[in-house]
Amino acid sequence: MKKASVLLLALSFIANICFAQEVQKPRIAVIATGGTIAGVGATSTGPGYTSAQVAVSSLLENMPQLYSIADIIPIQLSQVASQNMDFGVLMRLAWAIDSLFTYGNVDGVVVTHGSDTIEESAYFLNLTVHHSNPVVMVGSMRPSTSLSPDGPMNLYNAISLASNPQAYAKGVMVMFNDYILSADDVTKTNTVNVDALECPNYGPLGVMRDGKPLFFRSPLTRHTYISEFDIKTLPESLPLVDIVSSYVGADDAVIRTLVALGDKGIVISGVGHGNATSAIINYASQAVKGPNPIPVVRASRVLRGGVTTDLEDSFEGEIPSWYKSPQKSRILLMLALTKTNDIAKITEYFIEY
Repeated sequence: MKKASVLLLALSFIANICFAQEVQKPRIAVIATGGTIAGVGATSTGPGYTSAQVAVSSLLENMPQLYSIADIIPIQLSQVASQNMDFGVLMRLAWAIDSLFTYGNVDGVVVTHGSDTIEESAYFLNLTVHHSNPVVMVGSMRPSTSLSPDGPMNLYNAISLASNPQAYAKGVMVMFNDYILSADDVTKTNTVNVDALECPNYGPLGVMRDGKPLFFRSPLTRHTYISEFDIKTLPESLPLVDIVSSYVGADDAVIRTLVALGDKGIVISGVGHGNATSAIINYASQAVKGPNPIPVVRASRVLRGGVTTDLEDSFEGEIPSWYKSPQKSRILLMLALTKTNDIAKITEYFIEY
């Protein structure tokens, strides 16, 4: 072999070694909050179980293949069933994510969470985490001790998604049953099935195939790094806002009581296109015009279609929820009230976010 060829081969070998040493796996923090994904059942096939029992370190130890995807940093933030999630935990979660991206040299964050309120927590983070790095929430419908748990595959997909450069600037995502779901529309639509979450108005962002994302669309509303809601200086609480449901024969007792107890805003979970009984509408129309106006958002209990303009029994000062569910409308109104009490400005927020 000629000297030049030997030298070229040696240089190529050295270059390959150097390149291999420079390639680093992404650093992914897995923040655990509890939920069914950390649940334990008395049997592997029975319906009963206790959620929020298994530590995140144990979940990860049982899936060694995850460490071939990323360098994983496990963090146990809380251990609660998601029906007991509160804004104290959520604000600490948002602060933790911000610190990890700002100071922790972390590329992406995965949050394990119960499915019951994952849509609300995801939307809160979507409005309060000011980074373009991937934030992926994940849960399960079966506990970790189930005969066929869905949590491990959901977690594998979530870490794979958070490690992928295509996941940047997509807002907060929820990974469930192979679907990549956007925080602005994700909703729980089944109480027990593993295909429990969907985006009823916009459809999924994409799907995971063989550990890689295939995106169909991007979110169009403002989120994360282009959101203006800043909670860094806020206490572990937000302005009090509640949801008032309309149904056959509903009177105004609930909305009157909530306003009297100090609610700063009300979301009406109406029927149809945000409709509510005359008793609720009559009181709401007065609440927005009082000496201390109470913002009133009109949303709907119906999954699809949203609440836009041209409402029946419309009144001056009402705020359409657009395509946000009552529970997400509540979160946006709470955050909006940390910045302003002006109903016109809050109406703008509901259009933009």
